[in-house]
Amino acid sequence: MRGAGLRRALLRRRCLLAIGCALALGGCGSSRTPTPAATQLEREDFTAVCHAIAGLALPAAKEVVSTRAAWPLIAHGLPRTRGGGAPSAITAAAASAAALRLPALFGEVQATSLTGPASRIAGLIRSYAGLAARSWQMITAAIAQIERGPRVGRRFARANVALYIESVYDAQFTLAQVGKQLVDGYHKLGGPAAFGASLTQAEIEVLAQTYSEANDRLHPHVAVRLGS
Repeated sequence: MRGAGLRRALLRRRCLLAIGCALALGGCGSSRTPTPAATQLEREDFTAVCHAIAGLALPAAKEVVSTRAAWPLIAHGLPRTRGGGAPSAITAAAASAAALRLPALFGEVQATSLTGPASRIAGLIRSYAGLAARSWQMITAAIAQIERGPRVGRRFARANVALYIESVYDAQFTLAQVGKQLVDGYHKLGGPAAFGASLTQAEIEVLAQTYSEANDRLHPHVAVRLGS
């Protein structure tokens, strides 16, 4: 295992060096066919990302269920609370989003080393998680400010909360694009013939359904406007 990891690290270094040399020699406008080694590295990264998001499916599904339950309360603006704090559906959605823990592969440092389609998918996952957690945090803070803050704070919160609501929608929309990127990336890198048992067509189809617009996109579309 240690020898295999070392060989993979050396392969990654050679591929990155080759890509850098190609860019330096050919310029940004040139188009080059990937080397077999570079393609193999992209397949390995893609396989690792697919396995990582398979492990993320359950916590992401819990977050989606909580957000869908709370979404009707905020899609057209904040509910008019009367000192009781955020409705339970909103606090549950905020807690679910805050509880998301991305696999180590999607960490800031690790994600930057991913190549090909895996890099795009990692970017979507990171954007989704960051937007979801931060947006719900800001929504609950806005509700608290509107209920208990000074007049200027209440006005500011009410005027700007649309940004946070729209970001909740954007987070779920981003998550819903992962499935399409999985299917596209799988076939771009050779499909079943190239991946074999390491990543089957059936596995991709399950993941594509899990991370799809049918499963993850919010309805209705966000309708609240900034300043409303």
